[in-house]
Amino acid sequence: MRKNSLAPKGLSLSQAQSISNLCNQRAAQIDSKLKSVNNISRIVKVDGQNYVETVAQPLPSPFTVVAMLTEKAKLHATQAFLMENIRAKDELLNTIRNSVPDFNQPIPDRMIIESLGHQKSVNEEWGWEQLSMAEINEFTEAEAYAAHIHQFINAKGKLTQLRNELPTIKTLEWFEISTGHKTPVEVKIHHDSDSLLALHEDLASLHRKFEQRVNYFKAKVKNLVTNEKARLTKVHQDLLNEYNLKVSEENTRYEKVYTEWNKARTEAIAAHNSKVQEEIKVTSTFKIQVDARFQDVIDTFLQEDTDN
Repeated sequence: MRKNSLAPKGLSLSQAQSISNLCNQRAAQIDSKLKSVNNISRIVKVDGQNYVETVAQPLPSPFTVVAMLTEKAKLHATQAFLMENIRAKDELLNTIRNSVPDFNQPIPDRMIIESLGHQKSVNEEWGWEQLSMAEINEFTEAEAYAAHIHQFINAKGKLTQLRNELPTIKTLEWFEISTGHKTPVEVKIHHDSDSLLALHEDLASLHRKFEQRVNYFKAKVKNLVTNEKARLTKVHQDLLNEYNLKVSEENTRYEKVYTEWNKARTEAIAAHNSKVQEEIKVTSTFKIQVDARFQDVIDTFLQEDTDN
């Protein structure tokens, strides 16, 4: 902030601006007179008539020169004094207008609630990993037995083929030795329908036994996966409920502290604006308290203004 001579009483800024302009004009007039001084005059004689080419402008007496320079310097000094205080008042008003409220409380921070991320999940592979080694081995064995027995007794299996073929076998066949000559072929059947049926039933029963064990383990794995998924879903839901509760509590807390902060900020701004308006009102009335060294110049112009 520049130093100044502003005070409640003194020269108004409109008067100061007017006198500053007059100081500048009068100093310019003195400067013009001094700059017009020369060392010689020139007279041209034409047809017996004298013509002045260069008018003589000698310096006035030393006393007068000193007085002129002193007056010119004092006019410029007075002008500089007045303009400095005019600028000081403008600067002071701008400083007041551009001032900011004395409010240093930072805006409240929100507490960061860590998100849950993706819900964990399991699949059938996880389910098989939960079985003991003995259970895995039993499943592997039962699955192999069931598969191979089924392969032997199913509709396209060898046992079914034998059972279907047995009723169609002829007990006597002929083998042609040469053209027109045949010899009988003895056909010996070493299976009978009852024995093949009994074998099929025994194997079917055994297949059902192993198939049941296979299905048991598959069902067990499926249930393990289903139950674990349900457990994980519940865990995730519990965590989600806890997360939502924390978010809700944080929102409530933040809304309260932000409201309090904003209220304090609004009050600080209002108080500051009121103070600014009052300071502008007071500062706007400030005048220039004239220094005694410039008073005579200013009094001269004020008197001239009064006389006019």
